Amino acid sequence: MDDAERWLLTAEERGNPASDLPAYTEGNHAEPLVHGVTYFDRLVECVQVLDEGDHLFFTDWRGDPDEELRPGGPTVAQLFTEAVRRGVTVRGLVWRSHTDWMSFSKEANRALDAEVEDGGGMVILDQRVRRGGSHHQKLVVLRHDQDATRDVAFVGGIDLCHSRRDDADHGGDPQAVPMAAEYGPTPPWHDVQLEIRGPAVGVLDTVFRERWDDPTSPDSHNPLAWVRDRIRGADLVAEPLPPQLPAPPPAGPHLVQSLRTYPALRPGYDFAPRGERSVARGYSKAITRARRLVYLEDQYMWSGEVARLFAEALRDNPDLHLVVVVPRVPDQEGTFAVTPQYVGRWQAIEMCRRAGTDRVHVFDVENHRGTPVYVHAKVCVVDDVWASVGSDNFNRRSWTHDSELSSAVLDSTRDPREPRDPTGAGDGARVFARDLRLRLAREHLDRAADGSEDDDLLDPGAFVAALDASAAALDAWHDGGRRGPRPPGRLRPHTPERLSRRDRVWATPVYRLLVDPDGRSLGMRLRGDF
Repeated sequence: MDDAERWLLTAEERGNPASDLPAYTEGNHAEPLVHGVTYFDRLVECVQVLDEGDHLFFTDWRGDPDEELRPGGPTVAQLFTEAVRRGVTVRGLVWRSHTDWMSFSKEANRALDAEVEDGGGMVILDQRVRRGGSHHQKLVVLRHDQDATRDVAFVGGIDLCHSRRDDADHGGDPQAVPMAAEYGPTPPWHDVQLEIRGPAVGVLDTVFRERWDDPTSPDSHNPLAWVRDRIRGADLVAEPLPPQLPAPPPAGPHLVQSLRTYPALRPGYDFAPRGERSVARGYSKAITRARRLVYLEDQYMWSGEVARLFAEALRDNPDLHLVVVVPRVPDQEGTFAVTPQYVGRWQAIEMCRRAGTDRVHVFDVENHRGTPVYVHAKVCVVDDVWASVGSDNFNRRSWTHDSELSSAVLDSTRDPREPRDPTGAGDGARVFARDLRLRLAREHLDRAADGSEDDDLLDPGAFVAALDASAAALDAWHDGGRRGPRPPGRLRPHTPERLSRRDRVWATPVYRLLVDPDGRSLGMRLRGDF
C-alpha cells in the first residue's frame, strides 16, 4: 500500500531501535473474535491440531487453570497439558500479580503455573514491571513446524480466565469472578480478541521471545517473591526456546502493526532499554488523521493526557464525532476502588465534551434483562480506515506504565459500500475497519447479524444518529417504568459521576499515583511526549 505510512508508524517512529520487530507486515488475515465464547472455541480448535515439534506460547494478565473453554471442558490446563503430551513445546509468561484480597489474581496465576508445569510445560511468573505495575498482554501464538500455513496468533483483550466465556446474549460466564453487585452473580462481559494469520504471526512470536529471553530475573523487583519461589522450587530461569520457525506465508490483504507498551526499568529490558510506547504513538498518529468518526470501546476512559488527544482532534475537525462505549460502573465496589476512577473518567469525558460539545457520544451497555454489561474490550476504529484491537486501555497506565500489546490493522481492500470515502481525503473506507465497527454496532442496536439492516449505519453522521436515538428510546422506556415492549437496543447514555469537592481532594492524588500512574520520564511529561 502506497499510503500505509500515512496511518502506520514507520520503524523510526516506533522509537525502540533495540527491538527486532519490523515496522509492520503485509499479507495478513485478521479476524475479530467478538465474545469469549467465540475466542475460546476457536482456540481449542487450533490447539488440538498441534502435534510433536509444534510451539504454543502464551502471555496473560490472569490465568485460571480450571476455566472451561467449552461447556464441560477442556479447561485451560487440560488443553495445554494435553498438547504437551503430544510433543508440543508449551511455554507461558504470566504476570505474578498482586494479592487476591486486592481483587487481583496472585493465587490463580500461581495455580496455572503449577498445573501447566506438572503437565510438562513451563510457565514463568513474571514480575519485571514497575512498582505497582502489571504485565497486561494477552497473547497466544501457535506455530507448526511442518506446515506454516496453519500458524495462527490470538491477541487482544481476553485473558484465559474466569468470567470471560460470555456470548452475545450476555448472561455471563458460569465460572465468574466477584464483581460489583450491579453486575449480578455471573457478570455479563463484552470483549474482543483478534485472530491473525500470515507474516504477523512471526512478529508476535518475536514479541514473546523477547520477553522470554530477557536475562533479568522474573523476581527482580520483588525480593519476597524470590525467597518464596526459591523455597517452593519455582522456575526462575527460562529454559532456551526451540529455534524460531520461519515466518508464515502471506494469508490475506491486511497490514498488521504490533504496538506495545513497556516501561523504562532498572535493570531495563534488553529489547527495550528505555521502554517502548508504540501503543501511544500508534494511536496518536491515527487519531490526528481522524476527520469524521472515532469509535472506541474501552474499559477505562479516564486519563486527561490521553483525552487531550481526542479533544484536539475534535477542535481541529468540526465534522468529527467521538463515540465511546464504557462500563456503567467500575468492576469493584468500595469508595477507595470506585471514587478515583470517577475522577479520571469525569476529567477525560468533560475535556472531550468541552472541545466537541454535541459531537461526543458516550454510552454504556446492558443486556435484555437490564443488567449492566462490563465492557472490557479495547477497540478503536478511525474513519473506517484504521482499526486496532488490543490489551491497552485509553489511560496513562496502559500507554506508559504497564506492558501492553495491541494490533493495528490497515486493510488494502477498499469497501464498495457508500459512502466509499467518508472523509473526502482519498483514503476510502476499508473493509476490515468498517466491518468491525458495524459488527459491534449490530449487537448494541439489536440489528440483524447478517448486515441486512446496516443501511443507516454506514455513513458516520447517520451512524451516530442511530446510536443516539436507540439509547434515548431505551432510557425513556426505563424512565417510564418499563411499560410496554422493550425498545430494541442495549445502549444507554452514560453520564460520568460528579464528585464533591471533598471527594476530589483525596481521590485525585490516589488516581494519579495508584490508579493511573505515569511511567514516562520527567522530561517527557513536561514536553507532553510519548
